[in-house]
Order: sequence, then C-alpha cells, then structure tokens
Amino acid sequence: MKPWLHRWRSGAWVLALGLGLLAASATAIAAGLPPAYGAVVLPPRGGPERTEFDLTAVRDRARQENKRLYVYLGASDCRYCRQYEAFLEKNARELVPRFAAKYIVVDLRSSLSVPASHLYFRVGGSVWPYGEFQRSIGDERSRLLVYPTVWLFDADLKPLMQMPSGAGTFQTVQEQIEVLDLVQ
Repeated sequence: MKPWLHRWRSGAWVLALGLGLLAASATAIAAGLPPAYGAVVLPPRGGPERTEFDLTAVRDRARQENKRLYVYLGASDCRYCRQYEAFLEKNARELVPRFAAKYIVVDLRSSLSVPASHLYFRVGGSVWPYGEFQRSIGDERSRLLVYPTVWLFDADLKPLMQMPSGAGTFQTVQEQIEVLDLVQ
C-alpha cells in the first residue's frame, strides 16, 4: 500500500471515530424533553459537590407571559426519564398545544450520580438544598430524590398541585392532560 493512502485511511478512520464519539456525546447531552415542547433547558451550575439550578429567569418569564411553569427534573442516565420523554415524543402532536397554551416548560438536567444533598435550587437571592426546596413548596416527596420529578408552579413559583413522580408517571395522554388541566 502506498504510504499516503495508508495515512489517508488512518486519518479517515480517526476522523470517523471522532465524529461518532461526538454524535454519541451529543445524544447523551441532548437527553431530555423532546424539542417539540420548546423547553427552556437549564443545565446545572456548580461542580461535583454542588449541582444548582437557577429558576429566577424562568420565574420572571412566567410572570411576564402570565403563564405557569412545568418544571421537569430528569437524569441523563435514568431509564424512567427516557420512557417519559419517549411518551411525550410519541404524543407530541396532541400534547404540545396543551403545554404551549398555559405553560413554560423547563427541563432541568441532572444525573443519578447527584445525591439530594448536592442538589440546590436558586430563585433570586435565595438558595435551597433539595429537601428544603421540597418542604418550602409543600411537596410530600421531600424525603427522597426521585427521577423523573415534575412540578407545576404558578408564575410566583407556588405549587399548583401535588405531583406523582418516578416510574409510571403519566402513562396515558388523558393522564397527562388531566395534570396540565390541574385535575386532582
């Protein structure tokens, strides 16, 4: 084999491998709510000892647009999150208009490796650890960090209803619609 052809083939192989790895990592990063929902993606701030989500901007936007907030906490390595996201993708034609009419959808992206003790929420000048945030909004799930978790808030971050979480969350379109319409 000619030396230039060998170098070209080696270079092409390395380039193809690099592009494949890049695509795989982009897919992992892209895990979350389907694009059709127009979610505001809030990546965590901080490092391994502190994963913080700042809800200030989405709260302010909800106030300006007179909308509610549908806040989704998913984990990139959570199979139940992928199931819920696949459900939303499959039913986007029916559900997206219902979300868009009343809600700003917020996608908080985390990982199963982040313990509740390292998870924080910021609103304006206030910061709460996960458990305190849950208690402050009256969420009965404050003892455990479960994925996926959904909160429905008004424009002032006041909870609109107690939400289910974890595996089996919103198995049907009708259940999802009832949640969006705040049917208890």
